[in-house]
Amino acid sequence: MSQTADPKAAREHARAQGGTRIETMPILPPVADDLPAGVSPGDLVWEETVAPGGYTSRRLARGTRMRLIDKGGDACASLNIFNAELPTERLNVADTVKVQWNAYLGVGKLLLSDMGRVLMSIIADDAGTHDAFCGTSNAATNAAKYGDGRNSGPYPNGRDRLILGAAKHGLTRRDVHPCINLFKGTVIESDGAIRSVIGPFAPGRAVTLRAEMDVIVVIANCPHVRDPRTEYRSTPLRVTAWRGPITSEDDPVRNATPEGQRAFLNTEDYYRR
Repeated sequence: MSQTADPKAAREHARAQGGTRIETMPILPPVADDLPAGVSPGDLVWEETVAPGGYTSRRLARGTRMRLIDKGGDACASLNIFNAELPTERLNVADTVKVQWNAYLGVGKLLLSDMGRVLMSIIADDAGTHDAFCGTSNAATNAAKYGDGRNSGPYPNGRDRLILGAAKHGLTRRDVHPCINLFKGTVIESDGAIRSVIGPFAPGRAVTLRAEMDVIVVIANCPHVRDPRTEYRSTPLRVTAWRGPITSEDDPVRNATPEGQRAFLNTEDYYRR
């Protein structure tokens, strides 16, 4: 007879799994042994590894640092960001590129909302391959490439994963907006063609973002929509977040450009209410 053939046996089987650890799961309470110097273990608020094809989401307070690590060299972190207080304000990829006169994300770049405010900023990056052009995969693109792109299928797509993550915060399909992709890059050639920089890369590359507002972040870890490989390739994505101070007026990222200063002034004005 199966261990789960009756309710009592099923209960005992389920309870016996307590304390089981696998690589891809949230750690509760969060624990990490590689926090940056000066960060107290008590400030840790999030420790999770997202499975290939998986997703996650979390509300983060203003000042929180969020570090993403591509553990195996083939992760793709498709990222949506919302103002946690008013989620109709959200990441605007077009303004993120246009306002900063730069299409390539890296240290010092700001992730801007559709209200001209800074949702998050990139404060550390040893990857250097990111994408603000292509968005994420959907069920149709995955079906065409892999044979099945449904959430319940073997090759889940990025858009549906973002929808699931957003739903955890009361948001719906219509709230999921164009994303940025971290760890997988694109380059626009002189003739306008898009060249993909997909990898795989060396394991362990990391990007750290700072929350400049109270935000909801939603992350999908699915292959980049322009990945030319016919195999569904993704590796675990580690997420670590810890409390930190709100950005000061003399912060170098805040003051790097006139456009950035204006966006931070808009953000600070929002919290002056």
